[in-house]
This record gives sequence, C-alpha cells and structure tokens, in this order.
Amino acid sequence: MDQKELKRLVGQSAVAYVKPGEILGVGTGSTVDCFIDALKDSGIDVPACVSSSVRSTKKLQDYGYRVVDLNEVDRIGVYIDGADEIDASFSMIKGGGGALTREKIVASVSDRFVCIADASKKVDVLGQFPLPIEVIPMAVRAVSAEIQRLGGEPVLRDFTTDNGNKILDVHGWKIEDACAWEEKLNQIVGVVTVGLFAHRGADVLLLGTDEGVKTFSR
Repeated sequence: MDQKELKRLVGQSAVAYVKPGEILGVGTGSTVDCFIDALKDSGIDVPACVSSSVRSTKKLQDYGYRVVDLNEVDRIGVYIDGADEIDASFSMIKGGGGALTREKIVASVSDRFVCIADASKKVDVLGQFPLPIEVIPMAVRAVSAEIQRLGGEPVLRDFTTDNGNKILDVHGWKIEDACAWEEKLNQIVGVVTVGLFAHRGADVLLLGTDEGVKTFSR
C-alpha cells in the first residue's frame, strides 16, 4: 500500500472523532487534506472550524465550511492534525509545512488532539526529521548562534510563515526528553515557538500501516 493510500485511509478514520454540532480544530498538511476530503463526504454537521493555516482555511472554505478566528470560540472539542514524527510518549515534531505556531495555539485550547499519520512517522527517538523553529526575522542570526552552541545545525528555510516569520530547520539532535527541550528552546530570545509538541502532545494516534489503520491512545 503506497503512502498516498495510507494517508487517505487515516484521513477517513479521523472522521469518527468529529462530534456533530461542535467546533472543529483542523491542522495542516497532506494527511489533513485527506481528512478534509473525507469530512466533506461524511456529511457531518460541523457548525464552524478553526484552522491552523491559510492552506487549510482555503480548502475548508472551498467545501463550504465556515472558518472562524480562534478568538470567536470558547472551546474546541477535538483537533485533528498530522505530525512529522511522533514517539511512544505521544510527543511530536511538527512544522514541516510551516504552520507550527498556529497549530500549537489551536492544540493548546482543544480538549482532544487526534494525530493522523502514516507508519513512517512513528519513531523511537525524535530528531531524525529536522526540528522546525519559528523565529522573528531580525533574530535569525542570533538564534542560529544559540542553536549551534546547543549542538544543533540550523538551516534557514526559504519560507515565510503565515505570521510573517522565518523558520530554522535544526539537524543533528536526538531528542529523548522532549518536554525539557521544548522548554529550553522556547526560552531563546527571538524564538516564536518550537516544533516540539511535548507539553501538549497527542491524545490519540491513528497510524496508517500496511495492515490498515491502527489506533493508539495515551
């Protein structure tokens, strides 16, 4: 089974976690695109969505969904999003698509985080996928120097986030204590946020495998 088909199956499985009549949080990425397609086909009543990216907002609106600003809602029942890596403790690296800050904000106010991913994203130790860090543009050089002092190899991505910031993709780290690293990196002046989702990790993992979609709960 190819990766595209795995993503489609996982996206379909995530629809079961959508609660009719509740505000839905929607992440971004190719697997989330599959979820949005499946959501449309399901016919479930979703009064409004909060989206973590311009990309997802456009896709949702093209399908006729109402997308609202997070400031307009009191709570989000469930947030559906992907991951670039996820470990056994349900800590994740996210931000390959560049929406890590908005994703982290939406996740922080959601009652339940359902992560959808294909089997290649489940790892023993985080860090093989370069860790994205969103940075204020004027601080790129200063933050890069601090990352190098911590043993990382930062590479400036040719990309501007929806927030107008830059992203450093950091190679060379094996992240075994994701919570501690998340705290440490967030303290660097000029960092907006880091693509480690450890303090607010996933609650449920829907993993697409050659044997079908497997469900893991924290």
